[in-house]
Amino acid sequence: MLFVYLGWSITGSMQYDRELHTATRLANGQVLVTGGKNTLGEILNTTELYDPTTETWTSTGNMNSIRVYHTATLLSSGKVLVTGGQINSSAYLNTAELYDPSTGIWSSAGTMNSSRAGHAASLLTNGKVLITGGCTATTMNIYLNTAELYDPSTGLWTNTGSMNDIRCLHTATVLANRQVLVAGGGNSTSTFSSSAERYDVSSGTWTYTGSLMYARAYHTAATLNNGKIVVTGGINTLLVNSTELYDPSTGQWTATGNLSEARRFHVSIQLTNGKVLVAGGYGSSILRSAELYDPSVGIWTVVQSMNYTRRSPAAALLINGKVLVSGGRRSSGGSSSSELYQP
Repeated sequence: MLFVYLGWSITGSMQYDRELHTATRLANGQVLVTGGKNTLGEILNTTELYDPTTETWTSTGNMNSIRVYHTATLLSSGKVLVTGGQINSSAYLNTAELYDPSTGIWSSAGTMNSSRAGHAASLLTNGKVLITGGCTATTMNIYLNTAELYDPSTGLWTNTGSMNDIRCLHTATVLANRQVLVAGGGNSTSTFSSSAERYDVSSGTWTYTGSLMYARAYHTAATLNNGKIVVTGGINTLLVNSTELYDPSTGQWTATGNLSEARRFHVSIQLTNGKVLVAGGYGSSILRSAELYDPSVGIWTVVQSMNYTRRSPAAALLINGKVLVSGGRRSSGGSSSSELYQP
């Protein structure tokens, strides 16, 4: 009889401690992490690769710029596009870079029309990348409603229709009908949005859809097998433990089960079995707890906690169905550790 251990297990540590970094699974199954900041608050340009077959990390080429609050998107070519981010508390980037897994080298991918951090990036079915919103200027105090497109075939950036609302630290999700749903986000240093809107790729225009039941930023969104979107946690005036479902066919949001703990700076990822894993983040303190959402019953179940507390880690679903969670801030400082979740 074969016994499979379900839950969390420690795997190899990164070369650098980091939080607010990105994690992207490459076509070869390895995971690329980029940038973020370390325990000392230093913003990084280093990048690393995780190999699931050996459970080890190796350094790869450095980005041309240090970046935090940036995005990373896997293109249909297999390259990774990194955009924007901060280089310090008052300087924001409009530059973009491309990582080539075959060489381990970063090259320029041009400049966006706006400097931005805390924005969102969506890979469209036509191969282009849609960049939405974000913040700019000192201490993220200017919020953007602009959107732009990157065309990998030409390497050019072009403006597209602006969103109806300014938003930073929102979510953006490609729907089954190829439209893009953006939801929530901050619209000032102290207020948060409940609005949601959809981008029509063919016309380049945005239209409002049903509003979230709760205003929120620093939340996450995951796509379910039935095409609905589940949004989890975040913050408005207080930390949020509520979760809600968006139905693209009706354009409406409905409440679903609450998380056991309110959290932001967490990760959420859909598993191969269709359930959604939420882990870590920040609640009343830095969390190591994890929960599973079962769409068939709309209930969250607490599962084994991670081995370490983690705020602002990064997560990637591996080809073998396990989830890799890396880095994040721990109660005692930054972390280079990573661990695997076995569903």
